[in-house]
Amino acid sequence: MRIGMKIGVAVLFLLVLVGCAGTSKYMQDVTDPNIAYAPAVDEVIVVFMRPSTFAFAIQSGLFDITTEKNDVIGIVSAKKKLAYRTTPGKHLFMVTGESADFLQADLQAGKTYYALITPRMGAWKARFSLAAVSKDIEPDKLNEWKTACTWVETSEATRQWAKENAGSIQRKRSDYIAKWMAKPEEGKPTLAPEDGF
Repeated sequence: MRIGMKIGVAVLFLLVLVGCAGTSKYMQDVTDPNIAYAPAVDEVIVVFMRPSTFAFAIQSGLFDITTEKNDVIGIVSAKKKLAYRTTPGKHLFMVTGESADFLQADLQAGKTYYALITPRMGAWKARFSLAAVSKDIEPDKLNEWKTACTWVETSEATRQWAKENAGSIQRKRSDYIAKWMAKPEEGKPTLAPEDGF
């Protein structure tokens, strides 16, 4: 076996051993294991979780596209979660990989909402979907997802990445939003006001 192949096999084996958690140089890990994110009375927190290890080498960009701007929320790797503080009311979120997918939300002040980022196969690399976590989710299932993921936070590197990739981000939004908007309402993933905790 050639040395290059041996190194490749060793690296792959090491990645399997560490649980296939993804990392991003554009995000920072939260080092406080006891951190708790709670919304103020006039704000909302949306926790985006990516508990699956599938496509762990591919990162998912996450944006609030409620306005014409593509406001970066963060980059969520496999086995990571991110708390997004925002305003109450209607929002539209976008996740990107090879393509783009969307989640609409109507958020109530003082509540915490949960959403899943789910990877799937694409033509060249992974695609991602956003799914709303309903208030009637089984508590054990929600806790399983929450404990499977570790916290990350945005940094200046996150914002710089979004700036450098603004053209690609906008193209993905433009290419996929019309098709998503054309779906019947029941076909669009939605966080309803009552889904908050």
